[in-house]
Amino acid sequence: MAMIDVTGLHHVRITVTDLERSRAFYTEVLGFEVVAASSGSPDDPAVRNDPAQLYGGVVFHTNGMLFGLRPVADARDRFVSERVGLDHISFTVGSRDALVQAAGRLEEHGIVHGKVQDLPAFGIAILSFSDPDGVHLELTAPL
Repeated sequence: MAMIDVTGLHHVRITVTDLERSRAFYTEVLGFEVVAASSGSPDDPAVRNDPAQLYGGVVFHTNGMLFGLRPVADARDRFVSERVGLDHISFTVGSRDALVQAAGRLEEHGIVHGKVQDLPAFGIAILSFSDPDGVHLELTAPL
C-alpha cells in the first residue's frame, strides 16, 4: 500500500479553558500574531461546534504554521501529558541565543520554565515551559 503523500503539518489547535487568558499568553508572552478570530461566542452551541467559526476560538501565525485555540474545555480541567493525545508542542526559534532571550522574556512575565538544555545527539537545544492550562510547550533551536 502506498503511503499518503503528506507535504507538511498545516496547523495545530489545542483546547483551552479560558480563551482570553490563553490568547493573552500567546500574544503578550510569546508574541504570536492573531490572523483569525471567531466573531461568535464559544458559549453559543452553534459557534462552539462550527469549524467555519473557529469553534469560537482564535488562530495565530507562527513561523509558517497556523496554531489555534479552541475554548471548549471545562474551567476546572487541566492538561495531562501522560493521557492519550498530546505530549507537548515544540516551536522552532532561530538560534540557541534566541532560547536564552526567550527564557528572559518568560521570566519577565513570571512564567516558570526549565533551563536551556543542549541535546547534541539531536543537534538541538530546548527550553521547556507550560501555557496557562498546563499544556507543555517547548522552544527548539538548532545547535
